[in-house]
Amino acid sequence: MEYEAVIGLEVHVQIKAKSKIFSRVQAGYGHEPNKLVDPVVMGLPGALPVMNKAALDGIIKAGLALNCTIPETCKWDRKNYFYPDSPNNYQITQYDQPICDGGYVEIELPGETRAVMGEHKKIKLTRIHLENDVGKLNHFSEDSLVDYNRAFTSLMEIVSEPDMSSGEEAFAFLTAIRQTMIYCGISDCDMEKGQMRADANISVRPVGQKELGQKIELKNLNSITGVKNGIEYEIKRQTRELKKGNAIKQATWRWNADLNQTEMMREKEDAHDYRYFPDPDLMPVKIDDEWKSRLQSEIPELPWDKQRRFMEEYGLPYSITAVLVPDRALSEWFEAAAKQAPKLAQAIGNLVANDLLRELSETGESLADCKITPDSLLGLVQVVEKGTIPKNVANKDVFPEMFKTGETAEQVIERKGLKPDFDEGQVRVWCQEAIDENPKPVQNYKDGNEKALNALLGPVMKKSRGKANPQLVNKLIRELIS
Repeated sequence: MEYEAVIGLEVHVQIKAKSKIFSRVQAGYGHEPNKLVDPVVMGLPGALPVMNKAALDGIIKAGLALNCTIPETCKWDRKNYFYPDSPNNYQITQYDQPICDGGYVEIELPGETRAVMGEHKKIKLTRIHLENDVGKLNHFSEDSLVDYNRAFTSLMEIVSEPDMSSGEEAFAFLTAIRQTMIYCGISDCDMEKGQMRADANISVRPVGQKELGQKIELKNLNSITGVKNGIEYEIKRQTRELKKGNAIKQATWRWNADLNQTEMMREKEDAHDYRYFPDPDLMPVKIDDEWKSRLQSEIPELPWDKQRRFMEEYGLPYSITAVLVPDRALSEWFEAAAKQAPKLAQAIGNLVANDLLRELSETGESLADCKITPDSLLGLVQVVEKGTIPKNVANKDVFPEMFKTGETAEQVIERKGLKPDFDEGQVRVWCQEAIDENPKPVQNYKDGNEKALNALLGPVMKKSRGKANPQLVNKLIRELIS
């Protein structure tokens, strides 16, 4: 019997805000333990929560970017449970009236090669709701200590429909959400800092069966690769158990990245164990059209839309857009140059995606600190286009100097004496000499072997000390032979 997997994800994303969700205390990361707290965060008697509007702006913007419906009213509920990282003994969340309904996330699966666009799919969302984050437990050999700095940080939970079937789809889903949140400035989604975490609900059923199999919840996955690996492992484990005739019992498991396997944590509680009820300290929130319109206007062009436009408007190959577009700052840097000369966009894109990123990686510099500007990069492409210097000289000798010094292409060419000290007539003479000195490749070319022409290019480049324009040499050799 063949089996198939059904996967749904619950993705927690911290919203970027100066203060916590129901408190005026600062939100942040990396502070001394238990410094970002106040009576609300610590659940002290008499302390009342006050709504943070920046958190509402963030989740509404996220909902609009992920194609959700934003109802007119949402409300707040208490989810009751005891755990040491939650001093209130309940979490303020949204049960039956979340801020965002429905929606979908567009994902791209890997293509046949890195140069080929993969299949695009829309993964349906159930809802996105807002809640307070909890603190963090730190376990040692003999003690466990709790840090409440993270408690009450604004946290949204993006809940998908059981609409995925592999770890690869889950990987693409999380990648798309992360890019969208960063593009919109809603969250930095740094998974090492806990700003984005995911739980996966995984079940396996016989192919053709409509009913879902018994699900396993995989908790606390703190890397996108960990989600993919954990899901793929769990699909194989459940399939193996079913084929043995063993039942899958609903439970919560964890991914052990060190052992590369899943491990059982506890049997799953039912939803009614949480005894949800409306929070008496917080009023429902009404969201009008003017509010939504303002936030909609702040959403930038989203990654997939930008990628399609770059391919259509600038004629860029998929492989270049796949490097430029995921980084909003890099794509905007590229376009600042490309929009001035759309016909040179591919040459600009090649330099940005290859040479610029290589230099940034090797030096550890950020794009914001880069000495090359979009205008100076365009200048380099234009001197190549004019035939002032060959492309290989531009890439090998000029670009690294521009990156290092901030000089323009013309300044580097002048300083290093890279401008050819000969004219086209001299190049024509060298081409004729190469033809006369190499009769065999000439005859091979005449017999239809196009590649034989390369044997004549090298001698001309040697005679010109590498300064001749290869495109011009190629053109002249063809003319002289014909």
